Amino acid sequence: MSLRWSFARHAIVFAVFVTPLLAAASAPEQTYPSRRIVIVVPYTPGSGFDIVARNVGQKIAERWGQPVVVDNKTGASSTIGTEAVVNAEADGYTVMVTGSPLTVSPALSKSLRYDPVAGLTPLGTVGASGLALTVNSAALPIRSLADFLAETKAKPGKFNYSSPGTGTLQHVGMELLKQQLGFDAVHVPYRGASIALTDLLTGQVQFSLLPVHTALPHVQSGQLRMIAIAGATRTPFAPDVPSFAELAHPGLNFDLWYGFFGPANLSMSVVQKWENELAAIIELPDVKDNFRTQGQVPGFRDAAATGALVKSEIARWRAVVEKAGIKPE
Repeated sequence: MSLRWSFARHAIVFAVFVTPLLAAASAPEQTYPSRRIVIVVPYTPGSGFDIVARNVGQKIAERWGQPVVVDNKTGASSTIGTEAVVNAEADGYTVMVTGSPLTVSPALSKSLRYDPVAGLTPLGTVGASGLALTVNSAALPIRSLADFLAETKAKPGKFNYSSPGTGTLQHVGMELLKQQLGFDAVHVPYRGASIALTDLLTGQVQFSLLPVHTALPHVQSGQLRMIAIAGATRTPFAPDVPSFAELAHPGLNFDLWYGFFGPANLSMSVVQKWENELAAIIELPDVKDNFRTQGQVPGFRDAAATGALVKSEIARWRAVVEKAGIKPE
Protein backbone atom coordinates (compact mmCIF):
# COMPACT_ATOMS: atom_id res chain seq x y z
CA MET A 1 0.00 0.00 0.00
CA SER A 2 1.47 3.38 -0.97
CA LEU A 3 2.05 6.09 1.59
CA ARG A 4 -0.28 8.43 -0.34
CA TRP A 5 -3.14 5.91 -0.25
CA SER A 6 -2.59 5.23 3.47
CA PHE A 7 -2.76 8.93 4.26
CA ALA A 8 -5.89 9.40 2.15
CA ARG A 9 -7.61 6.44 3.82
CA HIS A 10 -6.88 7.79 7.30
CA ALA A 11 -8.12 11.22 6.27
CA ILE A 12 -11.41 9.67 5.12
CA VAL A 13 -11.79 7.76 8.39
CA PHE A 14 -11.10 10.95 10.37
CA ALA A 15 -13.70 12.85 8.38
CA VAL A 16 -16.33 10.11 8.77
CA PHE A 17 -15.99 9.85 12.53
CA VAL A 18 -14.93 13.34 13.68
CA THR A 19 -16.94 15.66 11.46
CA PRO A 20 -20.32 14.51 12.86
CA LEU A 21 -18.97 15.03 16.38
CA LEU A 22 -17.91 18.59 15.57
CA ALA A 23 -21.27 19.27 13.97
CA ALA A 24 -23.08 17.92 17.01
CA ALA A 25 -20.96 20.05 19.32
CA SER A 26 -21.70 23.24 17.40
CA ALA A 27 -25.41 22.52 16.88
CA PRO A 28 -26.52 23.89 20.28
CA GLU A 29 -24.70 27.17 19.59
CA GLN A 30 -26.25 27.42 16.14
CA THR A 31 -29.77 27.02 17.55
CA TYR A 32 -29.24 29.16 20.66
CA PRO A 33 -31.54 30.10 22.24
CA SER A 34 -34.00 27.23 21.90
CA ARG A 35 -35.58 27.22 25.39
CA ARG A 36 -36.29 29.24 28.51
CA ILE A 37 -33.63 31.67 29.80
CA VAL A 38 -33.28 32.43 33.52
CA ILE A 39 -31.93 35.81 34.64
CA VAL A 40 -30.76 35.51 38.25
CA VAL A 41 -30.93 38.68 40.33
CA PRO A 42 -29.02 38.32 43.63
CA TYR A 43 -30.98 41.26 45.09
CA THR A 44 -34.54 41.89 46.26
CA PRO A 45 -37.51 42.51 43.95
CA GLY A 46 -37.86 46.21 43.22
CA SER A 47 -34.13 46.93 43.49
CA GLY A 48 -32.36 48.68 40.63
CA PHE A 49 -30.84 45.38 39.50
CA ASP A 50 -34.26 43.73 39.51
CA ILE A 51 -35.79 46.55 37.47
CA VAL A 52 -33.00 46.32 34.89
CA ALA A 53 -33.40 42.53 34.64
CA ARG A 54 -37.15 42.82 34.04
CA ASN A 55 -36.92 45.69 31.56
CA VAL A 56 -34.20 44.08 29.47
CA GLY A 57 -35.51 40.52 30.01
CA GLN A 58 -38.86 41.44 28.49
CA LYS A 59 -37.13 42.67 25.34
CA ILE A 60 -34.93 39.58 25.15
CA ALA A 61 -38.05 37.39 25.30
CA GLU A 62 -39.72 39.40 22.53
CA ARG A 63 -36.69 39.46 20.24
CA TRP A 64 -35.58 35.85 20.77
CA GLY A 65 -39.02 34.23 20.94
CA GLN A 66 -38.19 32.35 24.14
CA PRO A 67 -39.53 32.79 27.68
CA VAL A 68 -37.35 34.73 30.11
CA VAL A 69 -37.75 34.23 33.86
CA VAL A 70 -36.30 36.59 36.48
CA ASP A 71 -35.23 34.65 39.58
CA ASN A 72 -34.44 36.70 42.71
CA LYS A 73 -31.89 34.66 44.66
CA THR A 74 -31.16 36.94 47.60
CA GLY A 75 -29.05 36.58 50.71
CA ALA A 76 -25.51 36.86 52.08
CA SER A 77 -24.92 40.27 50.46
CA SER A 78 -25.69 38.94 46.95
CA THR A 79 -23.25 36.03 47.16
CA ILE A 80 -25.93 33.30 47.16
CA GLY A 81 -27.33 34.30 43.78
CA THR A 82 -23.89 34.99 42.35
CA GLU A 83 -22.62 31.58 43.43
CA ALA A 84 -25.62 29.92 41.78
CA VAL A 85 -24.65 31.48 38.44
CA VAL A 86 -20.95 30.66 38.88
CA ASN A 87 -21.95 27.00 39.32
CA ALA A 88 -24.55 26.95 36.52
CA GLU A 89 -24.12 25.17 33.19
CA ALA A 90 -22.11 27.32 30.77
CA ASP A 91 -24.73 27.14 28.02
CA GLY A 92 -26.14 30.68 28.04
CA TYR A 93 -29.47 29.73 29.61
CA THR A 94 -28.58 31.05 33.06
CA VAL A 95 -27.26 34.60 33.32
CA MET A 96 -27.22 37.26 36.02
CA VAL A 97 -27.71 40.98 36.51
CA THR A 98 -25.30 42.43 39.04
CA GLY A 99 -22.85 45.29 39.16
CA SER A 100 -20.76 47.38 41.52
CA PRO A 101 -21.28 45.15 44.61
CA LEU A 102 -19.62 42.30 42.72
CA THR A 103 -16.36 44.24 42.84
CA VAL A 104 -16.58 45.17 46.53
CA SER A 105 -17.26 41.70 47.98
CA PRO A 106 -13.76 40.20 47.35
CA ALA A 107 -12.21 42.74 49.73
CA LEU A 108 -14.78 42.23 52.49
CA SER A 109 -15.59 38.52 52.57
CA LYS A 110 -13.26 35.87 53.96
CA SER A 111 -15.60 33.08 52.93
CA LEU A 112 -16.24 34.00 49.28
CA ARG A 113 -16.43 30.68 47.43
CA TYR A 114 -15.97 32.01 43.91
CA ASP A 115 -13.68 34.30 41.95
CA PRO A 116 -15.74 37.13 40.36
CA VAL A 117 -13.22 37.32 37.51
CA ALA A 118 -12.44 33.66 36.78
CA GLY A 119 -15.90 32.40 37.73
CA LEU A 120 -18.01 34.62 35.46
CA THR A 121 -18.20 35.68 31.81
CA PRO A 122 -19.00 39.39 31.28
CA LEU A 123 -21.70 40.04 28.68
CA GLY A 124 -22.00 43.83 28.92
CA THR A 125 -23.27 46.69 31.04
CA VAL A 126 -26.45 48.59 30.23
CA GLY A 127 -26.56 51.60 32.55
CA ALA A 128 -25.80 53.18 35.89
CA SER A 129 -27.27 55.22 38.73
CA GLY A 130 -25.26 58.18 39.90
CA LEU A 131 -24.31 58.70 43.56
CA ALA A 132 -24.22 62.08 45.26
CA LEU A 133 -22.65 63.35 48.45
CA THR A 134 -25.82 64.50 50.18
CA VAL A 135 -26.24 66.39 53.44
CA ASN A 136 -29.14 67.08 55.78
CA SER A 137 -29.85 70.76 55.13
CA ALA A 138 -30.62 71.58 58.77
CA ALA A 139 -27.99 69.41 60.48
CA LEU A 140 -25.21 70.51 58.12
CA PRO A 141 -26.25 73.81 56.53
CA ILE A 142 -23.57 74.08 53.85
CA ARG A 143 -23.88 74.64 50.11
CA SER A 144 -20.59 73.63 48.49
CA LEU A 145 -17.84 71.04 48.68
CA ALA A 146 -15.48 73.73 50.01
CA ASP A 147 -17.95 74.45 52.82
CA PHE A 148 -18.35 70.73 53.53
CA LEU A 149 -14.59 70.19 53.82
CA ALA A 150 -14.10 73.27 55.98
CA GLU A 151 -16.79 72.08 58.40
CA THR A 152 -15.77 68.42 58.58
CA LYS A 153 -12.04 69.16 58.85
CA ALA A 154 -12.70 71.66 61.63
CA LYS A 155 -14.55 68.98 63.61
CA PRO A 156 -12.88 65.63 62.80
CA GLY A 157 -14.91 62.62 63.89
CA LYS A 158 -17.84 64.76 65.04
CA PHE A 159 -20.11 64.00 62.09
CA ASN A 160 -21.79 60.71 61.16
CA TYR A 161 -22.62 59.28 57.76
CA SER A 162 -25.09 56.50 56.96
CA SER A 163 -24.97 53.60 54.53
CA PRO A 164 -27.28 50.66 53.75
CA GLY A 165 -24.72 48.38 55.40
CA THR A 166 -21.06 47.56 55.88
CA GLY A 167 -19.43 46.73 52.57
CA THR A 168 -21.99 48.46 50.38
CA LEU A 169 -20.78 50.79 47.63
CA GLN A 170 -22.09 53.72 49.67
CA HIS A 171 -19.84 52.63 52.56
CA VAL A 172 -16.59 52.04 50.66
CA GLY A 173 -17.34 55.00 48.40
CA MET A 174 -17.52 57.32 51.40
CA GLU A 175 -14.28 55.83 52.74
CA LEU A 176 -12.68 56.71 49.39
CA LEU A 177 -13.97 60.28 49.77
CA LYS A 178 -12.48 60.46 53.27
CA GLN A 179 -9.12 59.23 52.04
CA GLN A 180 -8.88 61.52 49.02
CA LEU A 181 -10.48 64.64 50.51
CA GLY A 182 -8.85 64.36 53.93
CA PHE A 183 -11.80 64.55 56.32
CA ASP A 184 -12.94 62.20 59.08
CA ALA A 185 -16.44 61.01 59.92
CA VAL A 186 -18.05 58.06 61.70
CA HIS A 187 -19.73 55.32 59.69
CA VAL A 188 -23.21 54.30 60.86
CA PRO A 189 -24.25 51.14 58.95
CA TYR A 190 -27.94 50.21 58.65
CA ARG A 191 -29.78 47.10 57.53
CA GLY A 192 -31.02 48.47 54.24
CA ALA A 193 -31.36 51.73 52.36
CA SER A 194 -34.75 52.88 53.67
CA ILE A 195 -33.82 53.21 57.35
CA ALA A 196 -30.47 54.75 56.43
CA LEU A 197 -32.37 57.39 54.46
CA THR A 198 -34.88 57.92 57.30
CA ASP A 199 -32.14 58.74 59.80
CA LEU A 200 -30.51 61.10 57.31
CA LEU A 201 -33.82 62.90 56.85
CA THR A 202 -34.33 63.24 60.61
CA GLY A 203 -30.77 64.42 61.21
CA GLN A 204 -29.61 61.41 63.22
CA VAL A 205 -26.75 61.32 60.72
CA GLN A 206 -25.57 64.39 58.88
CA PHE A 207 -24.64 63.12 55.42
CA SER A 208 -24.49 60.12 53.10
CA LEU A 209 -23.81 58.96 49.57
CA LEU A 210 -27.24 58.56 48.00
CA PRO A 211 -28.41 57.49 44.55
CA VAL A 212 -29.37 60.73 42.81
CA HIS A 213 -32.93 59.60 42.12
CA THR A 214 -33.38 58.72 45.81
CA ALA A 215 -32.10 62.08 47.01
CA LEU A 216 -33.89 64.23 44.43
CA PRO A 217 -37.45 64.37 45.94
CA HIS A 218 -36.01 65.32 49.33
CA VAL A 219 -33.72 67.90 47.75
CA GLN A 220 -36.75 69.43 46.07
CA SER A 221 -38.56 69.55 49.43
CA GLY A 222 -35.59 71.28 51.05
CA GLN A 223 -34.71 68.52 53.54
CA LEU A 224 -31.53 67.44 51.76
CA ARG A 225 -28.89 69.09 49.61
CA MET A 226 -26.68 67.39 47.03
CA ILE A 227 -23.11 68.71 47.20
CA ALA A 228 -21.31 66.80 44.42
CA ILE A 229 -21.79 63.87 42.06
CA ALA A 230 -19.37 60.93 42.31
CA GLY A 231 -18.62 60.85 38.61
CA ALA A 232 -16.74 62.35 35.72
CA THR A 233 -19.69 64.47 34.60
CA ARG A 234 -22.90 65.94 35.95
CA THR A 235 -26.01 63.82 35.97
CA PRO A 236 -28.94 64.73 33.71
CA PHE A 237 -31.26 64.31 36.70
CA ALA A 238 -29.57 67.12 38.67
CA PRO A 239 -27.70 69.26 36.13
CA ASP A 240 -27.03 72.05 38.63
CA VAL A 241 -24.93 69.79 40.91
CA PRO A 242 -21.21 69.68 40.02
CA SER A 243 -19.26 66.45 39.68
CA PHE A 244 -16.21 65.71 41.80
CA ALA A 245 -14.15 65.64 38.60
CA GLU A 246 -14.97 69.23 37.70
CA LEU A 247 -14.18 70.18 41.31
CA ALA A 248 -10.62 68.90 40.70
CA HIS A 249 -11.13 65.41 42.17
CA PRO A 250 -11.15 63.06 39.15
CA GLY A 251 -10.34 60.03 41.31
CA LEU A 252 -13.80 60.19 42.87
CA ASN A 253 -15.47 58.66 39.85
CA PHE A 254 -17.75 55.71 40.64
CA ASP A 255 -21.41 54.79 40.38
CA LEU A 256 -23.91 51.98 40.77
CA TRP A 257 -23.60 50.24 37.41
CA TYR A 258 -25.71 47.37 36.05
CA GLY A 259 -24.24 44.50 34.05
CA PHE A 260 -25.09 41.08 32.65
CA PHE A 261 -22.86 38.08 33.38
CA GLY A 262 -22.91 34.35 32.67
CA PRO A 263 -20.92 31.44 34.08
CA ALA A 264 -17.28 31.06 33.13
CA ASN A 265 -16.39 29.53 29.76
CA LEU A 266 -19.41 30.70 27.77
CA SER A 267 -18.78 30.25 24.06
CA MET A 268 -17.83 33.31 22.04
CA SER A 269 -20.92 32.95 19.87
CA VAL A 270 -23.20 33.17 22.93
CA VAL A 271 -21.28 36.13 24.31
CA GLN A 272 -21.50 37.95 20.97
CA LYS A 273 -25.24 37.29 20.74
CA TRP A 274 -25.80 38.82 24.17
CA GLU A 275 -23.50 41.73 23.36
CA ASN A 276 -25.36 42.50 20.15
CA GLU A 277 -28.78 42.27 21.76
CA LEU A 278 -27.89 44.35 24.82
CA ALA A 279 -26.37 47.05 22.62
CA ALA A 280 -29.53 47.15 20.50
CA ILE A 281 -32.03 46.93 23.37
CA ILE A 282 -30.48 49.77 25.35
CA GLU A 283 -31.06 52.07 22.36
CA LEU A 284 -34.81 51.37 22.18
CA PRO A 285 -36.78 54.52 23.12
CA ASP A 286 -39.13 52.76 25.55
CA VAL A 287 -36.22 51.03 27.31
CA LYS A 288 -34.42 54.35 27.66
CA ASP A 289 -37.60 55.90 29.06
CA ASN A 290 -37.99 53.04 31.56
CA PHE A 291 -34.41 53.45 32.73
CA ARG A 292 -34.74 57.21 33.15
CA THR A 293 -38.01 56.86 35.03
CA GLN A 294 -36.09 54.80 37.60
CA GLY A 295 -33.24 57.31 37.79
CA GLN A 296 -30.92 55.12 35.73
CA VAL A 297 -28.77 56.47 32.91
CA PRO A 298 -28.79 53.99 29.99
CA GLY A 299 -25.49 53.24 28.28
CA PHE A 300 -23.79 50.18 26.81
CA ARG A 301 -20.34 48.81 27.59
CA ASP A 302 -19.23 45.65 25.74
CA ALA A 303 -18.05 42.39 27.31
CA ALA A 304 -14.34 43.18 27.15
CA ALA A 305 -14.80 46.64 28.68
CA THR A 306 -17.05 45.18 31.37
CA GLY A 307 -14.40 42.62 32.28
CA ALA A 308 -11.78 45.36 32.49
CA LEU A 309 -14.09 47.42 34.71
CA VAL A 310 -14.57 44.50 37.12
CA LYS A 311 -10.82 43.94 37.45
CA SER A 312 -10.02 47.62 37.99
CA GLU A 313 -12.77 48.11 40.56
CA ILE A 314 -11.81 45.00 42.53
CA ALA A 315 -8.29 46.43 42.83
CA ARG A 316 -9.60 49.88 43.72
CA TRP A 317 -11.97 48.77 46.49
CA ARG A 318 -9.46 46.33 47.94
CA ALA A 319 -6.99 49.19 48.33
CA VAL A 320 -9.66 51.42 49.92
CA VAL A 321 -10.74 48.71 52.37
CA GLU A 322 -7.15 47.94 53.40
CA LYS A 323 -6.29 51.61 53.91
CA ALA A 324 -9.48 52.19 55.92
CA GLY A 325 -8.69 49.22 58.14
CA ILE A 326 -12.04 47.54 57.47
CA LYS A 327 -11.79 43.90 58.50
CA PRO A 328 -13.21 41.25 56.13
CA GLU A 329 -15.94 39.11 57.71
